[in-house]
Amino acid sequence: MLPTAGVPHHAPARRAAIAATLVAAVLFGVGTPAAKQLLAGFDPALLAGLLYLGMGGALALVFAARGAPPPRLNSAEAAWLAVSVVLGGALAPWLLFWGLARTPATVASLLLNTEVVLTALIARYLFRERYGRRLFAGLGLIALGSAVLGGGASAPADVVPTLAVLGACLAWAIDNNATKRIAHADASFIGLAKGLIAGSCNTLLALGAGAAWPAGGAIAAALAIGAVSYGASFGFYMRGMRELGAARTSALFASAPFAGAALAVGFLGEPVTARLLVAAVAMAIGVWIHVSERHEHAPAG
Repeated sequence: MLPTAGVPHHAPARRAAIAATLVAAVLFGVGTPAAKQLLAGFDPALLAGLLYLGMGGALALVFAARGAPPPRLNSAEAAWLAVSVVLGGALAPWLLFWGLARTPATVASLLLNTEVVLTALIARYLFRERYGRRLFAGLGLIALGSAVLGGGASAPADVVPTLAVLGACLAWAIDNNATKRIAHADASFIGLAKGLIAGSCNTLLALGAGAAWPAGGAIAAALAIGAVSYGASFGFYMRGMRELGAARTSALFASAPFAGAALAVGFLGEPVTARLLVAAVAMAIGVWIHVSERHEHAPAG
């Protein structure tokens, strides 16, 4: 069947990829305020471990149900998977939940937009992904919003949780670009490997450092949040990544922090401050510019 006149033949696949990425963003976004509720009785590293074990367990069930053989990764692809596991699966969630325990969920959620900036810069300058120049205006506004939020610390010590969340963004930005290198592989296998390996490491490290197990209900809640906000989200994210590339997928995924911030305000009762509104508006405009940017054939160099 010939494509409709004036409509690129890849348009349906692109629309499906955009829809999948937006679903991934919402699922991930609600995970931040949901996890915030659990942090009162959880060591951050233990929570990070259980969330990723929930992710890995859910995707392992999906992979087993499909009956597909494990993908064959060459040495370079295996190295990218290792980068994804260590930075995106182990380090980033630990940094996020350490910072989240000391930061309002609204602020932490919006700070996660910094991941968009870092992912795009790494994709552009290290991996030569192509996109138009106006995207940099969007990145600048997102960075401005992050600076507004981070500049609200009342004491030097308050800066450290912000830096922890930003460190998680950097780790996930590297992870996003590493995942792009293996996006052709089975998403459920990549996700289960990432979740089970990283989740086990963080859980064992937390217990080894003296973390105590919380109540059984809290453990079950953490595993469930991990299965949905990390496991299902990862599957949809990988579907978008294959079609859109790391920078554009990350731009669409930037709607996740707004979903998380809205949930924190609506259900956790966190206040809406002037600083939060200014940052949210700047970031929202930046994300819109980023998402609406056309695929121009800019020079790769």
